[in-house]
Amino acid sequence: MRLYNYPDCPYCQKVRVVLAEKDLSYDIALVDLRKNEQKTAEFLRLNPYGKVPVLEDEEIVIYESTIINEYLEDEYPIPSLMPSDSAGRARVRMLEDYGDNVFLPQSSLVLAELSKPDGERDADKLNRYRAALVRSLEWLNSSLEGRDYLVNDFSIADVAFVPGVLILANMGIDVSPAWKNLAGWLARLRQRGSIQSLGL
Repeated sequence: MRLYNYPDCPYCQKVRVVLAEKDLSYDIALVDLRKNEQKTAEFLRLNPYGKVPVLEDEEIVIYESTIINEYLEDEYPIPSLMPSDSAGRARVRMLEDYGDNVFLPQSSLVLAELSKPDGERDADKLNRYRAALVRSLEWLNSSLEGRDYLVNDFSIADVAFVPGVLILANMGIDVSPAWKNLAGWLARLRQRGSIQSLGL
């Protein structure tokens, strides 16, 4: 098995957590996004979108982190990272969709603004991006009411948020004391070896 990976890519990080949870061995092929290696003809044969991650499992090639993680769940079902019931599986997919299409992009906007030199940062934009992220965190805190994880047991839904929630301090966002559910969840996430292996 081989993972085409860029270490700082949150979508690659999602796949690496699932691979670690399932204790699967794999080789890493570094795709340097700073050098546009994802746009080479060779890489585009693997993924026509020109994005990482891509997973090769023998002759099978899969791209898009959500699809890769569902493939890993189907092919290597132990330990399970999806509920057995259809309602639970639907909840996981909805949460992951929110993570992929709202939460991680919000995090990326904050990080992109912070990466600019002080004089080039747009304070209004940064405040708006952080405010949007805070609203998502409040929603996550509510979603965790009465639960240890987003869908009872640790699942692909939790994995979807890991790359963003573990670097909140880097984005200048403090976990509010009012977010007790979120704080407990973050502590549980940080105890997992699969998540510690990311080094975030």
